[in-house]
Amino acid sequence: MKTSEVLIGALEYIRQFNGQIFVIKLGGEVASNDKVLGGIAQDITLLNWVGIHPVVLHGGGKGISDLMKKFGKEPQFIEGLRVTDEETIDIVKMILGKVNTEIVAAITCRGGNAVGLSGKSGRLFLAEKREKKGIDLGLVGDIKGIHPELIELLIHNNYIPIISPIGIQEDGTALNINADVAASELAIALKASKLMILTDVKGVLTKEGELIKRLTTSDVDRLIDTGVVREGMIPKLNSCINALHSGVQRAHMIKATEHGILEEIFTAKGTGTMLIPK
Repeated sequence: MKTSEVLIGALEYIRQFNGQIFVIKLGGEVASNDKVLGGIAQDITLLNWVGIHPVVLHGGGKGISDLMKKFGKEPQFIEGLRVTDEETIDIVKMILGKVNTEIVAAITCRGGNAVGLSGKSGRLFLAEKREKKGIDLGLVGDIKGIHPELIELLIHNNYIPIISPIGIQEDGTALNINADVAASELAIALKASKLMILTDVKGVLTKEGELIKRLTTSDVDRLIDTGVVREGMIPKLNSCINALHSGVQRAHMIKATEHGILEEIFTAKGTGTMLIPK
């Protein structure tokens, strides 16, 4: 009976979200944990088979920094963005390629039709070098245009795109793009109904460490201004706000756990923080 109740409870959500696009952002560290990656892969496969269109965008996480150190390069960050020279962009592409194939394999062996891509595929992320007065980040890009036709073709043929955040300049130069920003812009371009960002914490927390279940965009501004939200959480929340201000209906921040995606989507209580526009 308990199993039946769970399935019946999920039925209304399945009906509501049928045919909709969900953009799901994974941190690169997910690929290093077989148990968590396996559970997430099962969740994404199930979404696809019940008629939802998941589009996955991933980062490179700690793996990029670890490989840089092995090559004798000390990682540098400015305002949360990795300083990326010619050698570093090769390392970034190497790690992102490894993470991409691991996610594709995890979904494929669980019955999903996953396809690995980068932002260079089909000129998906047309980018330009980020220019900041007095600051040279190297080969770090901002998205100036998205061509989503290839992604739309794949999802409407029941494939699950797995995308790494490398952009391409008009001259063919590869640029490193922040994965949270890329996920937000992709959700907007695809007219996704949800943007889901999986993190290493359970969502947005109060100063006392309690989970905040629901936030509006104006609530987020207040939390940032009062210092409740700090450091690495700020760019993630700003990416959510950008998506919500541009037509995405809901954004979610949840911890990357085995079946956190299903619990967040198909239960009333959820598991993380849901953000809504205001």
